[in-house]
Parts: sequence; C-alpha cells; structure tokens
Amino acid sequence: MDLELKGKRAIVTGGNRGIGLAIGRALAAEGADVALVARDKHALDAARESIAADCGRPVLAVSADTGNDQSVREMVAEVVAALGGVDILVNAAARPNTGAVVGIDGFMGDDFSEQINVKVLGYLRCIREVVPHMRAAGWGRIINISGLAARGTGSITGSVRNVAVAALTKNLADELGRDGINVNVVHPGTTVTEKTPEILAGRAARAGVSVADAQRGAEASVSIGRLVTAEEVASVVAFLASPRSVAINGDAIAAGGGVMGSIHY
Repeated sequence: MDLELKGKRAIVTGGNRGIGLAIGRALAAEGADVALVARDKHALDAARESIAADCGRPVLAVSADTGNDQSVREMVAEVVAALGGVDILVNAAARPNTGAVVGIDGFMGDDFSEQINVKVLGYLRCIREVVPHMRAAGWGRIINISGLAARGTGSITGSVRNVAVAALTKNLADELGRDGINVNVVHPGTTVTEKTPEILAGRAARAGVSVADAQRGAEASVSIGRLVTAEEVASVVAFLASPRSVAINGDAIAAGGGVMGSIHY
C-alpha cells in the first residue's frame, strides 16, 4: 500500500532515540521530509546521519526543548523555513518511563510537574505552533505518543500524564477535524528499545527476580507472547500520519501487542 507520504513534511519530537527515532526512520522511508527534534544535539546528529544513510534522504535535525515556549516557537519556525511548511507532527518527546512503581509514598511534586510540562504541555506547545501552518494548507496529521499506563495503575505520574495526553488528543480532534487535521494518540506498551534492558533490570530488582524472569513476565502479559519493537510501533504511526488514515480521528490506538484479559470497546 502506498501511504502517500512522499513530499509530506514531518516533525518528530523525541526523535533522537527509541520510538521517536524509529518513527522518523519509517516516515523518511516512505518519502517524507523529516525534521528530528530533541534536546541532546550529539544524539540528534547521530540519529540524523543514521536515517539519512538508511533511507538515502536528507534529514533535518533541530535541537529544542519542548518544555520551553520560546524554544518550541523557534524550532517550528526553523523547520518551516527549511521545509516550506509542516504537514505532520509526531509528539514523542518525554522523560523516559523507567517502569518504576510510584504511589503516594514515592510521589514527588517537582518530578510530577516536570513530567506534565514535557509530555502534556510540551505536546500542546508543539501543536499550537504547527496548527496555523496545517490550517493554511487545509490538511494535517498530529500523532501523540502516550502509553498503556493510561489504562492501568501502578504509577501516578505515568497514568496521569498518559491519560492527559489522550484527553487533549480527543479535544483537539473535535476542534481541528473540520480543518482537515486529524489528531490521534498511540499507546505503546513495554517496547524493545535501547532502554529496555534498564527497565527490565529495574523491574527485576524490585521484584527480587532475575532479569530473564522479568522479561518472561513482561512477555506473558502480551497477547502475541513477546514485546513489540520500536519499529513495529513506528509502522502504526506511519499509517496514522498518512492521508489514508482519514477515517481515524480522536482515537486511542494501542500498539503494545495486546494486553491479556482486557476488553476495550
């Protein structure tokens, strides 16, 4: 299937590693002009070179802090100046979820505020800046990367920030749909990235089991019997970024391989 992404201009925040990097690579492979955005310039440059080498396409790398209004304004202005506009925004910039269980005893207000500032307000900052360009073009796709913590307990910060992303997604989908702009949220589960060994090690230490046992436990909770890779999540996002996804708007798409025992309708 041709996703009709050739020539589309995409911003991917959190694009220097993990799921964000995989999304940037998937969009570039489909012919989109991609701007990767992250704070870590060294990792960002490495990501840009990796995608350019794999896809044979130039990739723009813009260092920016989505937790800061001015930085986001300057980032979008730079991308628009370089690419001539923006058609697709993928919000994936967030502080990593280590899988730690954070209840009321471990709750820290400063950490919570930072999580919300980057993953919720940061997403809104980026959306606010790109929407005028999408409205002018009469077309756009916004995909917010959240997480399956939105559908379960175990971490106050993890659940709240992900539920908030789903709520802002639906509000914006209803507001922007008639402008030709679709907005959706993707909920990955535990995903195979460079951070996975650290996450599994943390789970193993808390449970007093081996890392291998922690991995088997994680896989046992997934319907397909294994953890989904970042590239597999990116394939879902690439479809949602395409003109062919027009029938999906304001929805939450789980991309974790299926959660055992849960029914969502």
